[in-house]
Amino acid sequence: MNEYKSAASYTNKRPSVVTIGTFDGVHIGHKAILQKLVATAQKDNLDSVLLTFFPHPRMVLQKDANIKLINTLSEKKELLQQIGLDHLIIHPFTQSFSRLTAVEYVRDILVNKLNAKKIIIGYDHRFGRNRNADITDLKEFGKTYGFEVEEITAQELDDVAVSSTKIRKALNVGDIETANSYLGYPFMVSGTVVKGKAIGRTIDFPTANLQLEETHKLIPKDGVYVVQAAIQNKIIYGITSVGTNPTVGGKDKTIETYFLDFNEDLYDQPLKIEFITHIRDEETFNSVEALKVAIQKDEHFARTYLATRE
Repeated sequence: MNEYKSAASYTNKRPSVVTIGTFDGVHIGHKAILQKLVATAQKDNLDSVLLTFFPHPRMVLQKDANIKLINTLSEKKELLQQIGLDHLIIHPFTQSFSRLTAVEYVRDILVNKLNAKKIIIGYDHRFGRNRNADITDLKEFGKTYGFEVEEITAQELDDVAVSSTKIRKALNVGDIETANSYLGYPFMVSGTVVKGKAIGRTIDFPTANLQLEETHKLIPKDGVYVVQAAIQNKIIYGITSVGTNPTVGGKDKTIETYFLDFNEDLYDQPLKIEFITHIRDEETFNSVEALKVAIQKDEHFARTYLATRE
Protein backbone atom coordinates (compact mmCIF):
# COMPACT_ATOMS: atom_id res chain seq x y z
CA MET A 1 0.00 0.00 0.00
CA ASN A 2 1.38 3.35 -1.06
CA GLU A 3 0.79 6.28 1.30
CA TYR A 4 0.48 9.95 0.37
CA LYS A 5 0.31 12.99 2.64
CA SER A 6 -2.05 14.85 0.30
CA ALA A 7 -3.90 14.49 -2.98
CA ALA A 8 -1.30 16.86 -4.47
CA SER A 9 1.47 14.35 -3.74
CA TYR A 10 -0.40 11.50 -5.46
CA THR A 11 1.61 10.84 -8.62
CA ASN A 12 0.11 7.56 -9.85
CA LYS A 13 -1.34 7.93 -13.36
CA ARG A 14 -3.32 4.70 -13.57
CA PRO A 15 -7.13 4.94 -13.61
CA SER A 16 -8.62 4.36 -10.18
CA VAL A 17 -11.67 3.38 -8.18
CA VAL A 18 -12.00 5.67 -5.16
CA THR A 19 -13.87 5.69 -1.88
CA ILE A 20 -13.87 8.59 0.55
CA GLY A 21 -14.37 8.87 4.30
CA THR A 22 -12.82 9.04 7.75
CA PHE A 23 -13.08 5.27 8.42
CA ASP A 24 -12.36 5.73 12.13
CA GLY A 25 -11.99 2.33 13.75
CA VAL A 26 -11.55 0.44 10.45
CA HIS A 27 -14.15 -1.91 11.92
CA ILE A 28 -16.07 -4.79 10.33
CA GLY A 29 -18.55 -2.42 8.66
CA HIS A 30 -15.76 -0.37 7.13
CA LYS A 31 -13.95 -3.50 6.00
CA ALA A 32 -16.98 -4.65 3.99
CA ILE A 33 -16.88 -1.37 2.03
CA LEU A 34 -13.09 -1.43 1.59
CA GLN A 35 -13.16 -5.06 0.46
CA LYS A 36 -15.74 -4.06 -2.14
CA LEU A 37 -13.35 -1.30 -3.27
CA VAL A 38 -10.44 -3.75 -3.61
CA ALA A 39 -12.59 -6.36 -5.42
CA THR A 40 -13.89 -3.72 -7.86
CA ALA A 41 -10.34 -2.57 -8.59
CA GLN A 42 -9.27 -6.13 -9.40
CA LYS A 43 -12.36 -6.83 -11.52
CA ASP A 44 -12.13 -3.60 -13.56
CA ASN A 45 -8.31 -3.39 -13.75
CA LEU A 46 -8.23 -0.17 -11.71
CA ASP A 47 -6.11 0.96 -8.77
CA SER A 48 -7.95 1.09 -5.41
CA VAL A 49 -7.68 4.47 -3.66
CA LEU A 50 -8.93 5.51 -0.23
CA LEU A 51 -9.12 9.26 0.24
CA THR A 52 -9.33 10.08 3.93
CA PHE A 53 -8.65 13.20 5.96
CA PHE A 54 -6.68 14.42 8.97
CA PRO A 55 -7.49 16.21 11.19
CA HIS A 56 -11.04 14.93 11.48
CA PRO A 57 -13.31 17.46 9.71
CA ARG A 58 -15.24 18.11 12.92
CA MET A 59 -12.07 19.29 14.63
CA VAL A 60 -11.65 21.96 11.95
CA LEU A 61 -15.21 22.97 11.11
CA GLN A 62 -16.78 22.71 14.56
CA LYS A 63 -13.65 23.35 16.63
CA ASP A 64 -14.68 20.15 18.41
CA ALA A 65 -11.59 19.66 20.54
CA ASN A 66 -13.43 17.03 22.59
CA ILE A 67 -13.92 14.59 19.73
CA LYS A 68 -12.38 11.21 20.55
CA LEU A 69 -11.30 8.81 17.80
CA ILE A 70 -11.10 5.03 17.96
CA ASN A 71 -7.76 5.00 16.10
CA THR A 72 -4.69 7.17 16.02
CA LEU A 73 -3.36 7.89 12.55
CA SER A 74 -0.62 5.25 12.82
CA GLU A 75 -3.10 2.64 14.10
CA LYS A 76 -5.43 3.39 11.19
CA LYS A 77 -2.59 3.03 8.67
CA GLU A 78 -1.60 -0.31 10.17
CA LEU A 79 -5.17 -1.62 9.93
CA LEU A 80 -5.66 -0.37 6.37
CA GLN A 81 -2.37 -1.98 5.34
CA GLN A 82 -3.95 -5.38 6.00
CA ILE A 83 -6.89 -4.86 3.62
CA GLY A 84 -4.99 -4.81 0.35
CA LEU A 85 -5.50 -1.21 -0.78
CA ASP A 86 -3.23 0.04 -3.53
CA HIS A 87 -3.15 3.66 -2.35
CA LEU A 88 -3.99 5.55 0.85
CA ILE A 89 -4.20 9.34 0.69
CA ILE A 90 -4.41 11.19 4.02
CA HIS A 91 -5.32 14.66 2.86
CA PRO A 92 -4.94 17.61 5.29
CA PHE A 93 -8.41 18.86 6.17
CA THR A 94 -8.20 22.65 6.45
CA GLN A 95 -10.57 25.60 6.31
CA SER A 96 -9.40 26.39 2.78
CA PHE A 97 -9.96 22.79 1.66
CA SER A 98 -13.49 22.89 3.10
CA ARG A 99 -14.22 25.96 0.96
CA LEU A 100 -13.57 24.19 -2.34
CA THR A 101 -16.72 24.21 -4.46
CA ALA A 102 -18.19 20.89 -5.50
CA VAL A 103 -16.94 21.27 -9.06
CA GLU A 104 -13.42 22.23 -7.89
CA TYR A 105 -13.30 19.21 -5.57
CA VAL A 106 -14.50 16.77 -8.23
CA ARG A 107 -12.56 18.20 -11.17
CA ASP A 108 -9.29 19.12 -9.48
CA ILE A 109 -8.95 16.28 -6.98
CA LEU A 110 -11.06 13.26 -7.93
CA VAL A 111 -10.59 13.55 -11.68
CA ASN A 112 -7.36 15.43 -12.40
CA LYS A 113 -5.30 14.13 -9.45
CA LEU A 114 -6.77 10.68 -8.70
CA ASN A 115 -7.88 9.81 -12.24
CA ALA A 116 -11.10 8.35 -10.82
CA LYS A 117 -13.07 6.15 -13.22
CA LYS A 118 -15.37 4.86 -10.51
CA ILE A 119 -16.37 6.24 -7.10
CA ILE A 120 -17.92 4.04 -4.42
CA ILE A 121 -19.77 6.26 -1.99
CA GLY A 122 -22.71 6.34 0.42
CA TYR A 123 -26.11 7.50 -0.78
CA ASP A 124 -26.01 10.24 1.90
CA HIS A 125 -22.53 11.53 1.01
CA ARG A 126 -22.26 15.31 0.84
CA PHE A 127 -19.32 17.35 -0.39
CA GLY A 128 -18.16 20.76 -1.57
CA ARG A 129 -18.42 24.13 0.16
CA ASN A 130 -21.03 24.01 2.95
CA ARG A 131 -21.59 20.36 1.97
CA ASN A 132 -24.13 21.57 -0.58
CA ALA A 133 -23.64 18.78 -3.17
CA ASP A 134 -24.90 15.21 -2.88
CA ILE A 135 -24.70 11.90 -4.71
CA THR A 136 -27.13 13.08 -7.41
CA ASP A 137 -24.73 15.93 -8.19
CA LEU A 138 -21.82 13.49 -8.15
CA LYS A 139 -23.55 11.31 -10.76
CA GLU A 140 -24.07 14.39 -12.95
CA PHE A 141 -20.38 15.25 -12.61
CA GLY A 142 -19.65 11.65 -13.62
CA LYS A 143 -21.39 12.21 -16.95
CA THR A 144 -19.24 15.29 -17.55
CA TYR A 145 -15.91 13.89 -16.41
CA GLY A 146 -16.29 10.24 -17.37
CA PHE A 147 -16.60 8.32 -14.12
CA GLU A 148 -19.22 5.96 -12.68
CA VAL A 149 -20.76 6.26 -9.20
CA GLU A 150 -21.67 3.16 -7.20
CA GLU A 151 -23.85 3.75 -4.13
CA ILE A 152 -23.13 2.02 -0.87
CA THR A 153 -26.50 0.74 0.29
CA ALA A 154 -28.42 2.17 3.24
CA GLN A 155 -28.03 -1.19 5.02
CA GLU A 156 -24.25 -1.18 4.60
CA LEU A 157 -24.04 2.40 5.87
CA ASP A 158 -26.33 1.55 8.77
CA ASP A 159 -23.99 -1.31 9.68
CA VAL A 160 -21.07 1.15 9.71
CA ALA A 161 -22.91 3.74 11.81
CA VAL A 162 -24.26 1.17 14.26
CA SER A 163 -20.83 -0.41 14.66
CA SER A 164 -19.11 2.93 15.33
CA THR A 165 -21.77 3.97 17.85
CA LYS A 166 -21.70 0.63 19.64
CA ILE A 167 -17.90 0.58 19.77
CA ARG A 168 -17.77 4.02 21.38
CA LYS A 169 -20.58 3.23 23.82
CA ALA A 170 -18.97 -0.08 24.77
CA LEU A 171 -15.56 1.51 25.39
CA ASN A 172 -17.15 4.27 27.46
CA VAL A 173 -18.62 1.67 29.84
CA GLY A 174 -15.58 -0.64 29.77
CA ASP A 175 -17.29 -3.38 27.72
CA ILE A 176 -14.19 -4.44 25.81
CA GLU A 177 -15.57 -7.69 24.44
CA THR A 178 -18.49 -5.96 22.72
CA ALA A 179 -16.18 -3.30 21.28
CA ASN A 180 -13.80 -5.96 20.00
CA SER A 181 -16.63 -7.92 18.39
CA TYR A 182 -17.57 -4.89 16.27
CA LEU A 183 -13.98 -3.91 15.56
CA GLY A 184 -12.99 -7.39 14.44
CA TYR A 185 -9.70 -7.00 16.35
CA PRO A 186 -8.66 -6.05 19.91
CA PHE A 187 -9.06 -2.36 20.77
CA MET A 188 -5.60 -0.86 21.15
CA VAL A 189 -3.77 2.11 22.59
CA SER A 190 -0.32 3.06 21.31
CA GLY A 191 2.43 5.27 22.61
CA THR A 192 5.81 5.42 24.29
CA VAL A 193 6.76 4.02 27.70
CA VAL A 194 7.73 6.86 30.03
CA LYS A 195 8.79 7.11 33.65
CA GLY A 196 5.93 7.32 36.14
CA LYS A 197 5.96 7.67 39.92
CA ALA A 198 7.27 4.10 40.29
CA ILE A 199 4.71 3.37 43.00
CA GLY A 200 3.96 -0.03 41.48
CA ARG A 201 7.58 -1.05 41.90
CA THR A 202 7.40 -0.37 45.64
CA ILE A 203 4.55 -2.88 46.04
CA ASP A 204 6.10 -5.53 43.76
CA PHE A 205 3.94 -4.68 40.73
CA PRO A 206 6.21 -2.63 38.42
CA THR A 207 4.27 -1.03 35.58
CA ALA A 208 4.95 0.39 32.13
CA ASN A 209 3.47 3.89 31.99
CA LEU A 210 2.19 4.67 28.47
CA GLN A 211 2.28 8.17 27.02
CA LEU A 212 -0.21 8.25 24.15
CA GLU A 213 0.61 9.36 20.62
CA GLU A 214 -2.42 11.63 20.20
CA THR A 215 -4.62 13.54 22.65
CA HIS A 216 -7.87 12.81 20.81
CA LYS A 217 -7.57 9.04 21.21
CA LEU A 218 -10.65 7.44 22.79
CA ILE A 219 -9.73 5.71 26.06
CA PRO A 220 -11.91 3.06 27.74
CA LYS A 221 -13.68 3.76 31.02
CA ASP A 222 -11.39 4.08 34.05
CA GLY A 223 -10.75 0.63 35.43
CA VAL A 224 -8.56 -2.46 35.29
CA TYR A 225 -8.29 -4.67 32.20
CA VAL A 226 -6.68 -7.86 30.94
CA VAL A 227 -4.43 -6.91 28.00
CA GLN A 228 -1.77 -8.23 25.68
CA ALA A 229 1.21 -6.71 23.88
CA ALA A 230 3.76 -7.93 21.36
CA ILE A 231 7.16 -7.47 23.02
CA GLN A 232 10.35 -8.85 21.48
CA ASN A 233 8.21 -10.79 18.99
CA LYS A 234 6.28 -12.55 21.75
CA ILE A 235 2.75 -12.01 23.06
CA ILE A 236 2.99 -10.91 26.69
CA TYR A 237 -0.17 -10.68 28.79
CA GLY A 238 -0.76 -8.12 31.49
CA ILE A 239 -3.08 -6.02 33.61
CA THR A 240 -3.67 -2.41 32.60
CA SER A 241 -4.98 0.25 34.95
CA VAL A 242 -6.69 3.22 33.31
CA GLY A 243 -7.39 6.12 35.67
CA THR A 244 -5.94 8.60 38.13
CA ASN A 245 -4.61 6.27 40.87
CA PRO A 246 -6.79 7.87 43.57
CA THR A 247 -5.41 5.63 46.35
CA VAL A 248 -2.02 7.34 46.05
CA GLY A 249 -3.42 10.82 45.42
CA GLY A 250 -3.10 10.85 41.65
CA LYS A 251 -4.86 13.53 39.62
CA ASP A 252 -3.82 13.00 35.98
CA LYS A 253 -5.13 10.06 33.99
CA THR A 254 -2.53 7.38 33.34
CA ILE A 255 -2.41 4.06 31.47
CA GLU A 256 -0.16 1.69 33.38
CA THR A 257 0.45 -1.97 32.62
CA TYR A 258 1.81 -4.68 34.88
CA PHE A 259 3.02 -7.50 32.64
CA LEU A 260 2.67 -11.09 33.82
CA ASP A 261 5.92 -13.07 33.72
CA PHE A 262 7.89 -10.21 32.22
CA ASN A 263 9.99 -7.58 33.97
CA GLU A 264 12.41 -5.92 31.57
CA ASP A 265 13.13 -2.24 31.03
CA LEU A 266 10.77 -0.77 28.39
CA TYR A 267 11.50 2.94 28.99
CA ASP A 268 11.42 5.09 25.84
CA GLN A 269 10.24 2.17 23.71
CA PRO A 270 7.09 2.23 21.56
CA LEU A 271 4.35 0.01 22.93
CA LYS A 272 0.91 -1.05 21.72
CA ILE A 273 -1.50 -2.42 24.32
CA GLU A 274 -4.43 -4.55 23.12
CA PHE A 275 -7.42 -4.82 25.46
CA ILE A 276 -8.98 -8.25 26.03
CA THR A 277 -11.54 -7.88 28.86
CA HIS A 278 -12.58 -5.72 31.81
CA ILE A 279 -11.72 -6.85 35.35
CA ARG A 280 -13.19 -4.09 37.54
CA ASP A 281 -13.82 -0.35 37.74
CA GLU A 282 -11.26 1.96 39.33
CA GLU A 283 -11.53 2.03 43.12
CA THR A 284 -10.10 4.11 45.96
CA PHE A 285 -8.60 1.90 48.67
CA ASN A 286 -7.96 2.80 52.30
CA SER A 287 -4.26 1.99 52.07
CA VAL A 288 -1.50 1.04 49.69
CA GLU A 289 -1.56 -2.43 51.28
CA ALA A 290 -5.26 -2.79 50.36
CA LEU A 291 -4.37 -1.70 46.81
CA LYS A 292 -1.69 -4.41 46.68
CA VAL A 293 -4.22 -7.05 47.73
CA ALA A 294 -6.62 -5.85 45.01
CA ILE A 295 -3.90 -6.10 42.36
CA GLN A 296 -3.12 -9.64 43.51
CA LYS A 297 -6.79 -10.48 42.96
CA ASP A 298 -6.64 -8.79 39.54
CA GLU A 299 -3.66 -10.95 38.63
CA HIS A 300 -5.49 -14.10 39.75
CA PHE A 301 -8.51 -13.07 37.65
CA ALA A 302 -6.31 -12.41 34.62
CA ARG A 303 -4.45 -15.71 34.84
CA THR A 304 -7.68 -17.66 35.33
CA TYR A 305 -9.39 -15.85 32.45
CA LEU A 306 -6.45 -16.36 30.10
CA ALA A 307 -6.26 -20.05 30.99
CA THR A 308 -9.86 -20.51 29.84
CA ARG A 309 -8.97 -19.05 26.40
CA GLU A 310 -6.19 -21.52 25.67
